[in-house]
Amino acid sequence: MSMEAKKALIIRIYQVLEDYSDSEHPLKQQDIIDILRRDYDIECERKAIGRNISCLKEIGVDIDSDGNGVYLASRRIENSELRLLIDSALCSRYINPTHSKQLIEKLISLGGRHFKSHVKHVHSVTDWGKTQNKDLFLNIDLIDEAIELGKKIEFDYIRMDIDGKAYVSGRHIGSPYHMLLHNQRYYVMLHDDKYGNICYDRLDKIKHMRILDEDALPLKENKGFEHGINYKNIATGLPYMFSDEQQLITIRCANFMVDELYDWFGGGFETRREDDNHFSATVKASPQAMLYWTLQYNDKVEVLSPKSLRNEVIKALKSTLALYGECSD
Repeated sequence: MSMEAKKALIIRIYQVLEDYSDSEHPLKQQDIIDILRRDYDIECERKAIGRNISCLKEIGVDIDSDGNGVYLASRRIENSELRLLIDSALCSRYINPTHSKQLIEKLISLGGRHFKSHVKHVHSVTDWGKTQNKDLFLNIDLIDEAIELGKKIEFDYIRMDIDGKAYVSGRHIGSPYHMLLHNQRYYVMLHDDKYGNICYDRLDKIKHMRILDEDALPLKENKGFEHGINYKNIATGLPYMFSDEQQLITIRCANFMVDELYDWFGGGFETRREDDNHFSATVKASPQAMLYWTLQYNDKVEVLSPKSLRNEVIKALKSTLALYGECSD
């Protein structure tokens, strides 16, 4: 065997262990020899297998053995971690079905030949409610490049009509600052030239993006961002990614709503017990977002202040009631 072939052998043995072995599927030396011959057209002796496995152990590869053979005891990504990543790709609404399937197949390959049988649910990837926009990954690359260069971007924003067809609602130019994953949606945070303020646009609704040869507006020149981005405020204060200015909002809730508040706002709120069944909470959040959040929980949440938001809730509830009219048997 030539020197070049000897150097390649240790890599191929590692690949065989990575692809075919785990604690439940150890390989004997003859198994490795047979796989090397079949998959890589490599012929070698038993002593070469043992010598190269020893070398792999010496450089830190976690190889273990039992009475049935040797196996790769740990991987760069453990199977439990792969399952978590696969499930994330599977249910992510911002990745279209084709890209989801491709990404999942790449993740499966990291788990070896025996891992695939444990992720049979992957075939349901097309059953989830996913975007059909194939520009997502291109958008991510372009936005990342624009942020690095400090340049503006231009793009079409897509909406759906009542027939389920996509249409361009407008052409936008803005200064991108960050990409955020929120409520299973991917957003770009940018200063929109048209509206003159910070907006959060969904990446799965953006098409035909290009980077402009125009300098982006510095983040610190946006009101409220003079000292940078407060990611905690974005996560807890913008449950629906509206861009209006956050205010202190006090709500009255039934006691069992405590878990919901923690789910939505983390620990970013103050509480006060009202009676045996209710408490009040004060959060700093977008009034527009809180309008929708309050309506979502209907009779379980009451807005106490500010008065302007309370009136907006009353107005929305009256409009809703008008749609249904009087109760009928």
